[in-house]
Amino acid sequence: MRVVIQRVSSARVTVENGAVGEIERGYVLLIGVARGDDQADVDTVVRKICEMRLFPDDTGRMNLSIEEVGGAVLVVSQFTLLAETRRGRRPSYTDAADPTVAQPLVEAVCSGLAARGLAVERGVFGAHMQVSFVNDGPVTIILDVLDGRVSA
Repeated sequence: MRVVIQRVSSARVTVENGAVGEIERGYVLLIGVARGDDQADVDTVVRKICEMRLFPDDTGRMNLSIEEVGGAVLVVSQFTLLAETRRGRRPSYTDAADPTVAQPLVEAVCSGLAARGLAVERGVFGAHMQVSFVNDGPVTIILDVLDGRVSA
């Protein structure tokens, strides 16, 4: 599972000219589910997202988690994060999980985040979406998880 975490001051996702999700301070999470991902990967991603210290404390140091600042998350499934680009000019997506596997795992991430008390908004799985946000910082982190472990 690959997750791009972007700290935002606001974000919105629209489908066919209508907003389907919108947040203020928090994270936009772009989630790519890989073949072989499972609940252990979901649990690791949820824990890391909730506990990562990416928000500034009173001294301006990134020392607070999204839970500590009461932030929200906007989750967007994005299989293109698993693109293989080493050969040729057309990306291959063979590392991405089948949608019938990916969708329940993305929903499990959303449920896990909500269970930890975060407000969760989401895009529409498989839809053509427009995502707009104000990246705060900018702060962008790439989280790669394999077999329930974060890879370097």
